[in-house]
Amino acid sequence: MSEAIQKILVVDDEAQITRVLRRGLESQGFQVRIAGNGASALEQFRAWLPDAVITDLSMPALDGLELCSRLRQISDVPLLVLSVKDDEVTKIKALDLGADDYISKPFGMGELTARIRALLRRRSQPAEPAESEFTIGDFVVDPQQHRVSVRGKVVRLTPKEFELIQYFASHPGRVLTRRAILTAVWGSNSVSQNEYLRVFIGNLRRKLEANARHPQYIKTEPWIGYRFDPE
Repeated sequence: MSEAIQKILVVDDEAQITRVLRRGLESQGFQVRIAGNGASALEQFRAWLPDAVITDLSMPALDGLELCSRLRQISDVPLLVLSVKDDEVTKIKALDLGADDYISKPFGMGELTARIRALLRRRSQPAEPAESEFTIGDFVVDPQQHRVSVRGKVVRLTPKEFELIQYFASHPGRVLTRRAILTAVWGSNSVSQNEYLRVFIGNLRRKLEANARHPQYIKTEPWIGYRFDPE
């Protein structure tokens, strides 16, 4: 039996961009539908149930930020946003509202399809029980023992460092804003403590990375936050 064709909903009010995206994604074997604004996207989403959504942020009728918020109320579908390169504030808002990743305009189709395939792969992998030991890339995480191994070597971590790496390991490859990380690990009253987070990230890199100056696993997303790549 052949695999089902994966469905991508593209949301953008610029016809030139949607033509390029449709052509590029269909050439990679995806089935594509187009919506010109967020309101139309919600209607098509409910009727078609796509496997992933790619959306611009600036649109009439219902913009991409509101679309992210409404989609997250009804689905955990992989959600990739298209953003203007220098609009960091809007990127952060989109990620805080539930977007899984972003790509800045102009972009290459190769990068975009790679990002979409990565999001779809992660969604297809069954979630590990929160209290069971699990392996992800080079890491083995044991929540019961509060222990982490990297390439077979046990790494000594403080309780809060362990919580931080466990949160990263639960969201591999996803762009995580500073606000989201601080809220998840330290609570909502800590969302302004960016320097505090930088200290802990630095400590983790020194313990987990072969070269903390050029991290392989915990990568900085400038102005936004971090991305954990366990491979």
